Amino acid sequence: MSDLRFQQPDDDVALRDWQYVHNVIVPTHILSMDEIRERAQRHRLEVAYLGDVLVGCSTVRPPSDDTLTATVIARVLAAHRGQGFGEELYARALDRARELGAEVIETVILSSNEDGLRFAHKHGFAEIERYLLPGETIPWIDLRLA
Repeated sequence: MSDLRFQQPDDDVALRDWQYVHNVIVPTHILSMDEIRERAQRHRLEVAYLGDVLVGCSTVRPPSDDTLTATVIARVLAAHRGQGFGEELYARALDRARELGAEVIETVILSSNEDGLRFAHKHGFAEIERYLLPGETIPWIDLRLA
């Protein structure tokens, strides 16, 4: 295990850090602070730091009442990839999803994020759907853990 410090973003500083990581890794779908605050109410968000240095963030979309499927997303800034931080973020998100009752695990990745796709495939995810959001030109890929 590394010396990563994990924090649920419960103040504007941590929410801005989560927003920064998201918007850098998903530049086609920039989120405002209001959108982040709303997501923080519905989803389990976490920010990861190495000391005081921002490394990445994660999202767990809990299972809804009518499904036992959760979505887990781990994002690591490019400068910190290849050091095992994604593994830690993913493992924590996966544990959280299962604690919330998920029996099926999915993730979603922008198709241009080759590092993210490699990571997902390495961890046993298989593609189930590709689609474009309104006004976007780069497809999203939904994947399910086999």
